[in-house]
Amino acid sequence: MQVLAPTVRPMDSQDYPWYDSVWLSAFERARQTVQRVAPKRAEDFERAFDVFRTRDDFKVRLFQSVFDDATCEEIRRIAGALSPAQLELHEARTFKRFVVHDHPVFTQLQLRVTDMVSEAAGEPVEACYNFLSLYGPQGVCPLHLDAPLAKWTLDFCIDQSDAWPIHFSPVVPWPRPGDYGADWEARIKGEVGPDFVSFSLQPGQAILFSGSSQWHYRDVMPGTRAKKFCDLLFFHFIPRGTSELADPANWARLFDIPELQQDGQAAA
Repeated sequence: MQVLAPTVRPMDSQDYPWYDSVWLSAFERARQTVQRVAPKRAEDFERAFDVFRTRDDFKVRLFQSVFDDATCEEIRRIAGALSPAQLELHEARTFKRFVVHDHPVFTQLQLRVTDMVSEAAGEPVEACYNFLSLYGPQGVCPLHLDAPLAKWTLDFCIDQSDAWPIHFSPVVPWPRPGDYGADWEARIKGEVGPDFVSFSLQPGQAILFSGSSQWHYRDVMPGTRAKKFCDLLFFHFIPRGTSELADPANWARLFDIPELQQDGQAAA
């Protein structure tokens, strides 16, 4: 029997039910604000964010090797040597994982792979953030779209007890509020399901995907071993030069529409 990932609705996402939908909710509120207070500028406002939308023909890219053996060993050593005090606990209940954001060594590694990601993505990118993800035996990743702060994600497999498939939809337009009801997960998997593609990474391999425009998920971790785990390292990238635009707190200033300030603060 397949065990489904739980729904994780963020408390501060007013319009969408999935994990990491806070940015999209802020964008939708801002779009509506602009339509109300400056309707002649609404089209230009929305078009400004086209840089964060992904071209329709993008396909997930598999890398057989990203780092040399010595670097892979160093990554494993760092992940294994972290103290409990260094682990972030806010996703321990929902994702059954511990995370560590922007470790200095991993940040340096992210800079090393930026050119490779730019070539694979088909556009110049810059590093946004990274995090180490240490999944336990009940690890799960619910169906979701990422914020554009992770338009491009290089997902690197450090080590694992068993291969753990991750599933991706084709590139999709950003949903509007009301596109999906209470049965949104079943509807997406049913409507897009035949077009989902799956990857089961081995240690040392990586995949590049566009998480803000591709639905993706992992079911509960498979395997029967006494110790089940999966250690992953996620490098997130945005189009080069878009860091200010990516932050809703800047929209009121960038577009000279003071009414957007409240929308940006809500997303902060």
